[in-house]
Amino acid sequence: MQVYHGSYTEIIRIDLIKSLSNKDFGRGFYVTKNRKHAENWAKVMGRKHHTEGYVTEFTFYERAFTDTRYRVLRFSEYNEDWLDFVILNRDESTSEQRHDFDIVEGPIADDKVANRINDYLANLITKADFLKELRYHEDTHQICFCTLKSLQMLKRQDKTTSINIVHITEPLVAALMVDRGIDEVVATDLFYSSATFAKLSNKSTNLYQNTWQEIYDKLKHELPKIKQ
Repeated sequence: MQVYHGSYTEIIRIDLIKSLSNKDFGRGFYVTKNRKHAENWAKVMGRKHHTEGYVTEFTFYERAFTDTRYRVLRFSEYNEDWLDFVILNRDESTSEQRHDFDIVEGPIADDKVANRINDYLANLITKADFLKELRYHEDTHQICFCTLKSLQMLKRQDKTTSINIVHITEPLVAALMVDRGIDEVVATDLFYSSATFAKLSNKSTNLYQNTWQEIYDKLKHELPKIKQ
C-alpha cells in the first residue's frame, strides 16, 4: 500500500522521539493512504512554518497486519470502540502512551470531529447522537506507527536514501534469541533500539552491505551498554 505523510519538510529519517503525545492513536508516526489529505496537511504545516510543505511517500508492507510479531489494532469505520480509543489517547492528564500496540489504523478525528468530541465530553451531546453523526462523516484514513519495530514495515519511496533491511533483521533477531535466551519480542526491541540498527538503516554507512554475521559481531560489542 502506498501511504503519505504531509509535513512542512521532507521526511528523510523517522524519529519517534519527535512524535507528539495525545494524538488520536497516541504517540507515533502517522501516514494516510489518501494523498490529497496529506497534501492538504502539508499546506497547513507549511504555512505554520513558512515553507511550501512537503508530502513524503512510503510503501507500507501490509503483511504487518497479519504478522504475529506485531500488535495491531484496526478500526474499519467510525464507531463506539474507535471513539473510546481516541478519547483515551487524547486525554491530556498524562503524556504517557496509553496503549501497547505497534500499529493502529482507522479514521481521523479531524477538526470537526474533534470539536464534537469536546462537546460529548462536556455532556453537550450524547454518545448515541454523536455516533449517529459519525455515520455521515466523510471517509478518512490514518495509520499510526507507534514503535521502532513497526517502522520496519514502512519504506520511504526514494531508493537513493532508503534501503530494505528486513532480510538482514531476521537472522540478527534469531541470533539474539539464542545467545541471550530471550523471546522474539524482547530480542526485536533490543535490536531496534540499538545504535547498530540506526547505522544499518542509514545507507551512507554501507553497513547493510556486510554479511549478517559481520553486523552481528558489531551488535554484540554494543549490547553490554544497553539496559535490558
